[in-house]
Amino acid sequence: MKPVFFGLILVFTLSCKQQAKTQLTAQEIVDKSIEISGGQLYKTQRTSFKFRGRKYSSQIDNGKKLLERITFLDSVTIKDVKTNSDLKRYFNDSLVSLPDTLAFKYANSVNSVHYFARLPYGLNDKAVHKELLGTEAIKGVPYFKLKVTFDQEGGGKDFDDTYIYWFNTETFKVDYLAYDYHTDGGGQRFREAYNERFVEGIRFVDYNNLKPKTKGTSLLEIGKMFEKDGLELLSKIELVDIEVTP
Repeated sequence: MKPVFFGLILVFTLSCKQQAKTQLTAQEIVDKSIEISGGQLYKTQRTSFKFRGRKYSSQIDNGKKLLERITFLDSVTIKDVKTNSDLKRYFNDSLVSLPDTLAFKYANSVNSVHYFARLPYGLNDKAVHKELLGTEAIKGVPYFKLKVTFDQEGGGKDFDDTYIYWFNTETFKVDYLAYDYHTDGGGQRFREAYNERFVEGIRFVDYNNLKPKTKGTSLLEIGKMFEKDGLELLSKIELVDIEVTP
């Protein structure tokens, strides 16, 4: 009887642990993920990296984000500086005037690269709404599956896009994410994180960037499609020359 008794205790204990995990809220999951990925360092450290030949840097000064992108050409260095309120462009340190439409376009382009590089930190922005959809296994690993939507105010150009994030139930790290978009005919993207490294306490990853092989797919089913080889690789998102400084 003793083996049966201890077996029941083990099953009960594991069940209680799993139940405790699923009782976490979406906010608690995101908070835990931010903490293990860098926590307060996102606010106090300046980060920089290169992506596809351009240099990006970010910092938070008195609660305000300052995002930069530097493009190196033969005779000109172009610097785009995005703050909470606007974007300014400099040619060799000289401020140039931009039409509102171009400034808006460049601001969203700069913000997009920084957003993915700093995940999961941005998931606590004011415009973000988070919903826990339950758990889902990918490649045999259980994940918390969160849906993220945005307010129009503060949500950027693509505020009406929907995102799905998969947080490892043990480590709380984001291993996968997916999103839909409505420009250029619309579609979905799925990103698989790899090459994890911590630089001065902040987590960075690269991504395999994939899309569904067939149109008309559901974003909520894209994790299952990934497991069934229903996605194809479009590109790789790779960050190099990462630096983190006070």
